[in-house]
Amino acid sequence: MDGNSIAIAISGLSFMMTVIWGDPLIRLLLKWRIGKIIRMDGPETHKHKMGTPTMGGFMILLPVTLLTVLLNAVSLLGYDVLGRSVALPLLTMWGFAILGAIDDWEGIRGPRRGLGMRARTKLILQLIMAAGIAFALQYVLEVPQLYWPTAEEVINIGYLYIPIAIVIIVGMANAVNFTDGLDGLAGLIAATAFSAYGIVALGQGQVFLARFCFSLVGALFGFLWFNVHPAKLIMGDAGAQPLGATLAVVALMTGHWLLLPLFAIIPLSELISVIIQVAYFKITKGKRFFKMAPLHHHFELSGWSETQVVQRFWLVALIFTLLGFAFIFVE
Repeated sequence: MDGNSIAIAISGLSFMMTVIWGDPLIRLLLKWRIGKIIRMDGPETHKHKMGTPTMGGFMILLPVTLLTVLLNAVSLLGYDVLGRSVALPLLTMWGFAILGAIDDWEGIRGPRRGLGMRARTKLILQLIMAAGIAFALQYVLEVPQLYWPTAEEVINIGYLYIPIAIVIIVGMANAVNFTDGLDGLAGLIAATAFSAYGIVALGQGQVFLARFCFSLVGALFGFLWFNVHPAKLIMGDAGAQPLGATLAVVALMTGHWLLLPLFAIIPLSELISVIIQVAYFKITKGKRFFKMAPLHHHFELSGWSETQVVQRFWLVALIFTLLGFAFIFVE
């Protein structure tokens, strides 16, 4: 089998593994009463989601991790299947998953019930992890620092690389987290972005990274089996934060992180909408720029149904993904 065929096979296997273990996980979460607490100031249509099992990110992480470990075990026997380059995104995924799980747990059972971890504490921990990841990208894996979309030569940005990488990792972790507010939205958007970077990695000959991306795509579609409206399971910070941070690491490993604003247009828009809302609220002393932030809530309160928001946001994501590929393939 060639690289593309193996990538597709891994995606399908990851999907099946996720679907198979999905129901047992949901039953466990229900038994342990790990249910989402909905914001009382949120849209009225979300009130029925109160108590829906959360921390669903582990439904994605475990199959991807199992596949990655097994395939690397095979490579130790002489078959080069995935390679060591996937160790960093895998560690990134679990590091941010643990942080997200703590945040989820504090919001469910902790002293800040309904709120979760303090934003400042979470940001500091994210920055510390991102700094370590950025250092590993530059000095351990020695990834290409930057590819201009229309150029073949690597652009060296020197000491700027590490602070830029930190901002990208932390920014995407929070951007995908803000996107995780509607049934199926974050999963669809993340699957589209990882598919795009999987194709980019294949084009570069980074088959190890590409197969890791497609294993995530399969697991995300398996998660969506349970997360489409009406959701039986919510991703939570335990899923959204690691997906965003891992997407950033994958983009940095390809050197095509300038395409993130296109491949991840929806998470970026959600993040910007929150920044605008908070800044406008403080400047105007109480006025709101959007009806509610993140952005998907604004459109819900403007009359769009939840499924309309999800489907239209995904269509926008697909169009911008195609635009990103246009930049790559232009001569």
